[in-house]
Amino acid sequence: MKLKDTFVTQEMDGEQVMVEADGGFAGMVRSNATAAFIIDQLKTETTKEAILDAMCKKYDAPRAVMAEDVDMVLGNDITTPVAINEFEKAGFCDVFDKTRVNIVLDHFVPNKDIKSAQQSKQCREFANKYDILNFYDVGQMGVEHALLPEKGIVTAGDCIIGADSHTCTYGAVGAFSTGVGSTDMAAGMATGMAWFKVPSAIKFVLKGKFGPRVSGKDLILHIIGMIGVDGALYKSMEFTGPGVASLTMDDRLCICNMAIEAGAKNGIFPVDDVTKAYLKGRSQREPVFFEADPDAEYEKTIEIDLDKLEPTVSYPHLPENTHLASEGKDIKIDQVVIGSCTNGRLEDLRQAAAVLKGRKVAAGVRCIVIPATQQITLDAMAEGLIQTFIEAGCAVSTPTCGP
Repeated sequence: MKLKDTFVTQEMDGEQVMVEADGGFAGMVRSNATAAFIIDQLKTETTKEAILDAMCKKYDAPRAVMAEDVDMVLGNDITTPVAINEFEKAGFCDVFDKTRVNIVLDHFVPNKDIKSAQQSKQCREFANKYDILNFYDVGQMGVEHALLPEKGIVTAGDCIIGADSHTCTYGAVGAFSTGVGSTDMAAGMATGMAWFKVPSAIKFVLKGKFGPRVSGKDLILHIIGMIGVDGALYKSMEFTGPGVASLTMDDRLCICNMAIEAGAKNGIFPVDDVTKAYLKGRSQREPVFFEADPDAEYEKTIEIDLDKLEPTVSYPHLPENTHLASEGKDIKIDQVVIGSCTNGRLEDLRQAAAVLKGRKVAAGVRCIVIPATQQITLDAMAEGLIQTFIEAGCAVSTPTCGP
């Protein structure tokens, strides 16, 4: 059973509508005039469009909605059980490629209760049934968006969907990656295809380099504070300019990870020497490098001087509520968490350990450190970072998405 045999598209009142082949209504994808390029009629492409163009023969019309092949499908212990239920309900009998379906148990693992244990068990049984190569259970897993780049499962030029909003992380290695729902994950696992509407793009031109104690997290919070949580709604955030060369891979992974916090469809960096050095000897497949045309069209261009950025934080209850960290020096805190898919990488742990070295966590404050993968844990142990955290009074956790 194939999705393309089950659903077809029709035009209805100016909208692209997905309907069941027997005439039943399946769903609607609304679009607007700025949402797509007709690649075969335009002379320029942004990076994101170049990747999508390589995956399709022709865009049908403005506001293009298209079904295209994907390189990787991802789910976790929260979203995969829903996808499995839909997969089985639709009558699918196999996955499209057991090497290109990824299931990472990272949210409620180690399991916190019976329900989370049942969800992990369902994922485990599905992975065993279909011989899923990239299945990561407790003991092997890490936070999915740190684990997949680390192991070279995702690479430049890939088209990736994941049933997790932060799937946009992989734009850091030059991939088009975006979050989808569990039903899309189910269809992707079965067919190797997904529906896309081509987003417009915002170009961020980076200049200069970070000052002391400033990182990719400060940059993306600065941007979200500037444009708002819906400032890039269903748009591609493309980062370019001379300042890119000074950003580490950890910076880039953090920045792309949080593109969704501005409402973006994806975030993406150009492939440069830093990217190539990271992928060399790591990528499980031959990477494909795409770049935007010099005269590509963007909805808007925003220039940012990295030299002028300062450590930045977000206050409740939205990421756009940003303030300079120095403004909050008198705010009492109860708990600090160092980790997550955004900031559980080795650079983050090094920076935190540098602050805590020879000091103690303040009385009345809890500090929880969560390395994002088992390899990061081993590296942090080898560098003495874990000892520093424990001596400072921190609780150090196994890799997981967080408390």
